[in-house]
Amino acid sequence: MPVSTTDKRATFRDMHEAGCFVLPNPYDVGSARALRNLGFKAIASTSAGFAWSIGRPDNRVTLEDVLQHLTVLCDAVDLPVNADFEGGFAHEAEKVAAHVARAVQTGVAGLSIEDSTGDPARPLYERAPAIERIKAARSAIDAGSSGVLLTGRCEGFLVGQADLGMVIDRLTAYAEAGADCLYAPGIKTREEISAIVKAVHPKPVNLLIGASGLSVTEAAALGVRRISVGGSLARTAWSGFMRAAREIAEKGTFTELGQGYSGAELNKMFG
Repeated sequence: MPVSTTDKRATFRDMHEAGCFVLPNPYDVGSARALRNLGFKAIASTSAGFAWSIGRPDNRVTLEDVLQHLTVLCDAVDLPVNADFEGGFAHEAEKVAAHVARAVQTGVAGLSIEDSTGDPARPLYERAPAIERIKAARSAIDAGSSGVLLTGRCEGFLVGQADLGMVIDRLTAYAEAGADCLYAPGIKTREEISAIVKAVHPKPVNLLIGASGLSVTEAAALGVRRISVGGSLARTAWSGFMRAAREIAEKGTFTELGQGYSGAELNKMFG
């Protein structure tokens, strides 16, 4: 029996109440179904992985591209899907709200809004408008009583502003503005992670693994509730593809193809 969107959203919220879980990031339907078959209980989109899958750089996809991608992912698996919704595809809070309302209609169980501008000269929104953008997303989610879980992201560590005090100040403000989960991609040390977990408690914290290098057990011991891997699975897949293709192009040999995953196993998994 298909799992309803309402049930997916309720399940996703329950997963944030206790413990620590991994929220891996597929980049297409096949990788999403593979993660489901491996036993993961929820998945999240990846802006970078999706962009690369359609031949574009990260942060160079359109709102319409992403809405279609999210709809396809949500329809493809009976798992909750969390959306990497970048910065809401708008600067103004009211437009963020309108776009979030459309994202809710795709069937996602959660979505994140980040505070990066895409402008190297001013990589983060000023504090006040950044908070207003979270409030706008919250209002759009609540308007339809959707139950979608909102994650507030501070991108300071990713844009060269590795000021832990500033990041904590923003995350706590985002929590007060209505974010259900908080996320600071790029934090690496146990001290940074622990400080953020403590600052936003009792709200859950998402940790990007691949930046920190901790195990699930170690992250859980620090109080992390949710772990994602961003574009790392996509990069890993591209690594194998590019090694094999480059060998063929440059050497005219095919040895890397012997490292490929079993076609029979793939057919079995998707059968």
